[in-house]
Amino acid sequence: MSITIKDVARQAGVSIATVSRIVNGQKGYGEKTKERVLKTIEELGYTPNAIARGLVGRETKSIGVLLPKLSGLFASKLLEGMEETARNEGYSLFVCHTDSKEDRAIQDLQVLKEKQVDGIIYASDQLSESQGQMLNSMVCPAVFVSTQSLTHPFPYVKVDDYQAACTGTRYLIEKGHKQIAFIGGSLEDPIAGKPRDEGFRKTMKDHHLKVEESLTAYGDFRFQSGKENFKNILKAEKPFTAVFAVSDEMAAGVLSEAYEQGISVPDDLAVLGYDNTMAAEMAIPPLTTIAQPLEEMGQKAVELILSIRENKGNINKNKIVKHRIIERKSVLERSKTKGLFL
Repeated sequence: MSITIKDVARQAGVSIATVSRIVNGQKGYGEKTKERVLKTIEELGYTPNAIARGLVGRETKSIGVLLPKLSGLFASKLLEGMEETARNEGYSLFVCHTDSKEDRAIQDLQVLKEKQVDGIIYASDQLSESQGQMLNSMVCPAVFVSTQSLTHPFPYVKVDDYQAACTGTRYLIEKGHKQIAFIGGSLEDPIAGKPRDEGFRKTMKDHHLKVEESLTAYGDFRFQSGKENFKNILKAEKPFTAVFAVSDEMAAGVLSEAYEQGISVPDDLAVLGYDNTMAAEMAIPPLTTIAQPLEEMGQKAVELILSIRENKGNINKNKIVKHRIIERKSVLERSKTKGLFL
């Protein structure tokens, strides 16, 4: 059974925060407390070489990045920002693709722990309890990007998904669209899936518009999910003039299925995406989308890691970055869009 920071804190008779400050070389404790905690760490065997790192501030000049089952286009933008900032500061990245699998994520965290990386960036996935315990047991800071933990107070960098969905829905309504289909992420996803759904529904309600449940569908943010869900929405044969898909890949899936069904975008149907990845630029027609500033988010995640290590007091300082609408060619005014089943 692995020793955790909680075990050290309990045996030393101090708080978890005190143990964390000591092993990270931060201030806020007495010399006797430091000696007791370091002795406890040595006795319990908590984290290889943790004492050496806490005492001499040893750095490996490396940051571990955990990527779940993300699209390459989404992940590449995040990594571009991370790599640029890390390189400028003399750091390198260890990138681990967990494929959203629990055992693989735990193995990757163990490897990063043994490599004694100076920080960990956890990207765009839900944190399990065992992963949270593992991160808490490590002496380096962890920052989340494009996600957050609802059970552990790790700092994060992300957009406000609820507000972004409100912005997207309002944009379509202001273009004159009132009958809007919605393809969202899983409602069991409390970080991105549920907030985007809630933002859509709240904005429709605020404008006294009905959400037609047969025009709503949920998936995994990937291309095939968008394609299959749009196909199912068409089977309902309910009138609508626009589709809001909460990822560019799902929106691209909508465009693909629309093409196969002989539906013209944007003349017959408006389509709005979310993310502003290369998929939006490469789509035909190019997608109007809600932009997450992914490269900037990657940059800020690295900056936050380094700021924490330099003891600048930003350990719990979350960063909400701005989203915006990028207009391209997939949305027209309602008066110029024929709509389906009308």
